[in-house]
Amino acid sequence: MNQKNKQDWMTIRKLRTTDILGQAIKEELTGFTVIDRTDKKITTDKGKIFTEFVSCSYLGLENHPSLIEAAQQAMAETGIHLSSSRGAMRPQYLQQLEELLSEIYGGNSVVVFTSTSNVHLGVLPLLGSGSLPSYAITRPVHWLIDKTAHASMQVLRGVLEQFGLVSRVDSSDEESIQQALQTCKKNNSTPILLIDGIGSMTGVLPVAKLSKELSAAGGYVYVDDAHGISIVGNYGAGYCFSSLDHKLPENLIIASSLSKAFGGSGGFVVVKDIKDVEVITTLANTLVFGHSIMVPMLAANVASAKIHLTTEIQTRQKNLWKNINLFDTLSNNSLMNAGGLSPIRGAMFENEADGFEVARMLRDKGILLFPVFYPFISEGKALLRFAFSCEHKENEIIDLVNSLIEIKNEGFSWLTPKGIIPQV
Repeated sequence: MNQKNKQDWMTIRKLRTTDILGQAIKEELTGFTVIDRTDKKITTDKGKIFTEFVSCSYLGLENHPSLIEAAQQAMAETGIHLSSSRGAMRPQYLQQLEELLSEIYGGNSVVVFTSTSNVHLGVLPLLGSGSLPSYAITRPVHWLIDKTAHASMQVLRGVLEQFGLVSRVDSSDEESIQQALQTCKKNNSTPILLIDGIGSMTGVLPVAKLSKELSAAGGYVYVDDAHGISIVGNYGAGYCFSSLDHKLPENLIIASSLSKAFGGSGGFVVVKDIKDVEVITTLANTLVFGHSIMVPMLAANVASAKIHLTTEIQTRQKNLWKNINLFDTLSNNSLMNAGGLSPIRGAMFENEADGFEVARMLRDKGILLFPVFYPFISEGKALLRFAFSCEHKENEIIDLVNSLIEIKNEGFSWLTPKGIIPQV
């Protein structure tokens, strides 16, 4: 196909996407409006009450009195927003937050962004250009994007290609990784592997093992640990850092989120040295030309970070995994990620219609979840995603399992895949 007739990725996605998501929104299986919330019970604008397994705030910190009080106080003192980049003017809470996050991450250096997506957009060009002092690039770059890496990294392919070749790999397949690394060796290039620690639609990747393999090949690993933060690890440092024995390897960068289990808003990056921070804060596009996190949310982030440095975070972690283990036991480990470190479970269906109908049946039983279709997962399939929290009550989990059993007895069945490959 010549360049004139070649379709761009968005056109391809549009042509492959059905109207199933629109139907789900129309029936309020997803995209519903919440007007009130108590723990995991929500009230929609239609006045109906449901138990939700949608929110990715796995530790319930967004409801914590300390975060709410901190946000209210900051808003009273400074207003909603200092509308400027951090280089021009910054709220007092920004430095506090970065220092607390550095403590959580063993003294390594941290820079806060407005989102994890903006971390990727700001840091990856610096990494690929060899601009970060601790991550030297002496050979041409070859980006290896894991097939399950978040779309916020996948979509940057055009940006990454300005710095080197881009290939997709399956990081859960040793042969795929080794073939990619052999290609890099043959071409005398520096491999940079982009992965999720815990996937939003998939399971868990062996970060420590991959870091060692890339190190042996003279390469780097960039990990998006947005779904892994807080739920495990000392001080809630997350899956990635804890799997590395709470030490940051020389060849690894962690990007993560403050908007999920952390309970606040924004994203951040963990790097080896303060010199890397100096480069990021002066050259990263999304910092130089972007604003800071809204003041109330920055203050809430600080309050959450302080909680992470207490034993309360351990209590919330234990309650989360108690709930997840209960679900896995009662459901006979029949759903995606059963027995794993992910706080997400999923039921995948061979076709969109079955997944849609089961989501509808659960809704009618008072349970809301996240129904997922292409382009989030493979074309033609459906995934019902259940996100668990330490705030779920035992009876709510039992109700979910019993509802799934009833639905299965009515003739609906789902797959138990090892992983689901997102399409881009």
